[in-house]
Amino acid sequence: MVFKRLELPPPRVLFLILSAFLAFLALEGFLLWAYWDVPLRLGLLDLLFWGGLMLWSVQVRVRLPLSASMSQFFIFALAVVVLTPPWVAPLLGFLLQWGRKIWYKELFNSSQNALSTALAALAWQFFQQNPVYFGSWNLSAGVGIAAASLAFFLANTTLVTTAIHLANNVPWREVWRKNYRWFVSSYLLLSPLALLLARAYETPLLANWGGWTVLFFLIPLYYSRFYWDEKVRLEQAFDTTLELLMNALEAKDPMTRLHSERVADIARDLARKVKGGDEAYAQAIYRATRLHDIGKIAIPEVVLLKPGTLTPGEYGLIQSHTTRGAELLSPARKVAFDQLVYNVILYHHERWDGRGYPKRLAGHEIPEEARIVGLADAYEAMTSGRPYREAKTPEEALREVQELSGHQFDPRLVEAFTELWEQNPIWRDRQAYLEAKEGSVSHSTSLPRSSASASPSPSEPGSRTSEE
Repeated sequence: MVFKRLELPPPRVLFLILSAFLAFLALEGFLLWAYWDVPLRLGLLDLLFWGGLMLWSVQVRVRLPLSASMSQFFIFALAVVVLTPPWVAPLLGFLLQWGRKIWYKELFNSSQNALSTALAALAWQFFQQNPVYFGSWNLSAGVGIAAASLAFFLANTTLVTTAIHLANNVPWREVWRKNYRWFVSSYLLLSPLALLLARAYETPLLANWGGWTVLFFLIPLYYSRFYWDEKVRLEQAFDTTLELLMNALEAKDPMTRLHSERVADIARDLARKVKGGDEAYAQAIYRATRLHDIGKIAIPEVVLLKPGTLTPGEYGLIQSHTTRGAELLSPARKVAFDQLVYNVILYHHERWDGRGYPKRLAGHEIPEEARIVGLADAYEAMTSGRPYREAKTPEEALREVQELSGHQFDPRLVEAFTELWEQNPIWRDRQAYLEAKEGSVSHSTSLPRSSASASPSPSEPGSRTSEE
């Protein structure tokens, strides 16, 4: 007899899976011990009906961007929580999740759904045993289903997010934000439906069986799934489209090779530094920074790549890339991007002293994310060679950043940037950065260095500067 080697996940992922499984067993054991004497009002056929709905719900799940999926399982699980003793719904949830996938994935999915359901059952039971009144109105059912829904949502999303974080080394907050932040409102709106389905099942309106009413509600539930699916696919389509736009911009201006990526890396590190390690904010800054110069795709190449002095009209055209970029992405404002992205695109050329563009904001009028990206963009530009501007060494660029503290840049950000720079990050030296990213890079983009200022006043439209 030949035994196949048992496939195992990474140790820390396995620890999470086993912890979720053992936590479910412990909580299910407690529920059985505490509520065994509570009568089971549903018969075998009733349990099969609700079990079938729970099984159906996990078969029509929606795939999420970061190795996750979601379904309407929680609606039927919460309905069973309302209809049965607390130990029934978690047990059904655990037994009905098993499929033909890798064993540890199935164990995790079953355990986390069952554990989430068990916590929801505890929350529901608490408010049934401790009624809540508003005057003569008994609010126990409404408050109970709200508490149960919240318990399920927090447990479910926390466990799944942690598993993805441990398995893929993606920041925890980024996983949660990308997969679940947009889903919160839909979840809160659908959760009361669980109580409605349970009450409808208890009070039959057709043929003396409440299941007909429940099945009727499956129609809008099924089609609401398509809304989630389309939203996820639309966000993915926007990400792909924007990547194509960035590729098109880099093809249009070869001198910006890896420019946006390096600026994004600098900005992410700086954001993490000033926000005390807030990884979600740092990742949001990174994503926004990748798009900060997207408006340049609308600038004619004859102006964008002009090696000599710009006319006032040409300089104004270059400056318009901030507003053009914001306009270009405006159709996606309510779908794929939040205000942070637009602030970065629109305001990353504003100056601390109010002499920037497009709106001449000053000091804290400039959104913090735009101040962060503005500094990162300027440093990258100072250390990059252009036909119209000579490259500076990292040391020269740092000195210029420090000299412009309180003028072009936020002094607090300059201080944080200096501390980062002294730690010798990979982005500090442009050539080292490019070699790390691509293996080997031609030195043709580096020009002789100059001590000339990279950041003259915007009142000098003929100059090509790091503020473009």
